Amino acid sequence: MELDRYDRAILVALQANGRMSNQELADAIGLSPSPCLRRVRALEDAGLIAGYRALVDARRLGLSLMALISISMDKHTPERFANFEALVGDIPEVLECLLITGQQSDYQLKVVVRDMDHYQHLLLHKLTRIEGVTGVHSSFVLRRVFDERPVPLV
Repeated sequence: MELDRYDRAILVALQANGRMSNQELADAIGLSPSPCLRRVRALEDAGLIAGYRALVDARRLGLSLMALISISMDKHTPERFANFEALVGDIPEVLECLLITGQQSDYQLKVVVRDMDHYQHLLLHKLTRIEGVTGVHSSFVLRRVFDERPVPLV
């Protein structure tokens, strides 16, 4: 899909505020509501807008400890990776799972938990019990400098 200045403006505006009404969006980008809505729907249909969601403050829910966990696997087979990904996908504390290169690890997980006891339970009773996991390295987040940045539209 070829993006023009209006499409880019829509994507910038919706990344900043996904709850704005079509009228507010149309006013912000300088289009009338009808063509603005058609463009938004076309961006959704093309998969450029993948969805809308609320950003929830984990700390206010009592999930005050965030960790980045590097996972090493014993075998690099599609079956082993698929099994790991399916099982990790069922663990609610795992916010993000990335298959990575350039490290001694195969996966990077971002997790949130209440405290160190909760982390220990996650590690010992869930993650290390997944078949094929041979190594786990944890780094604890001291402070979020920024996250949830918008995708750059260059």
